[in-house]
Amino acid sequence: MAPMFATRVYHYRDPAAVILGLKELRKQGLTPRGLLFVALDPRGETNIAVPEDFDAITSIRVGDKLSLVPPWEGQRVFHFDAVHRLPGDTVLWNGDRRLGDTGSAPEVACALSEWLKGSSAKNVFLGCTPHVPGSWWTVDHLSAVTDLHAMGFLDCVVTTGGIIARKIDDRRLFYLDFQSLSQNGSPTDGWQEVFTSEMGNILLLERRVLQYRLVLTCEQGLIEIDVSHLPDLVIETARVPMRSGFGVVGRIDNGAFAVTAGTIEPWGLTNMSPAMLVGSPTEKLLDLPRTLRQSEREIDTSQVRKD
Repeated sequence: MAPMFATRVYHYRDPAAVILGLKELRKQGLTPRGLLFVALDPRGETNIAVPEDFDAITSIRVGDKLSLVPPWEGQRVFHFDAVHRLPGDTVLWNGDRRLGDTGSAPEVACALSEWLKGSSAKNVFLGCTPHVPGSWWTVDHLSAVTDLHAMGFLDCVVTTGGIIARKIDDRRLFYLDFQSLSQNGSPTDGWQEVFTSEMGNILLLERRVLQYRLVLTCEQGLIEIDVSHLPDLVIETARVPMRSGFGVVGRIDNGAFAVTAGTIEPWGLTNMSPAMLVGSPTEKLLDLPRTLRQSEREIDTSQVRKD
């Protein structure tokens, strides 16, 4: 799927340059909404993709970002998926597990978090790329980093009161409230089991909670849950049996689902493609299989016409 608008790439040699570069880009009109991709190369140098036209930033939605192809496709880089600024200004980030090998990922994540603070934002969501997922947390760029994936926790999603995560090769969903995080000083303890999938292992979590709803991609299909009563109660609101390798990575406010396709493995959805936006503002998760079938038919028809 080709990008819907032209992009511009900035390259920074070290985290200090990232800080200065982001400050300059903010002066030019860049907001978190316009941050499309952030990736590190094996040397720890940073690549940032933004729209060519900053005037277009106000129209960019999270789902639009998830459907883009990175402008440096073919280069060996490791992508961030999301960066969250948590209460107390601690930092949580998800992305390619190889970010941990670059040496500069914590500093870049903290630079992004500080930049978010200057924009009065709590998070930034970036494009959808295939990689082995990882999740990390730290107090600041000088502090020790907690590798959450080493504890089995992945796809960390921030709610109003804490962090939701799935576990590798597991049916269960876990929750860590911010009060426990603050009291313990790190996310190594205090996780509570809050939900168990009846559709096999949970392979992928939607990137963000929207209207207290979150979609879980499982081995046997999709489950939508209501997280408004965490940690006491998580309510399943919809269940869609599917075995085709589709997964929901996000959705647009009052709009479509951002649906990726990948390979179902017991530990996760691998080889994920850039998402496609599927559905309309009036559609629910239960309508998704029918809409996907329609989209596939349209794609098949267009291929026939091309041939």
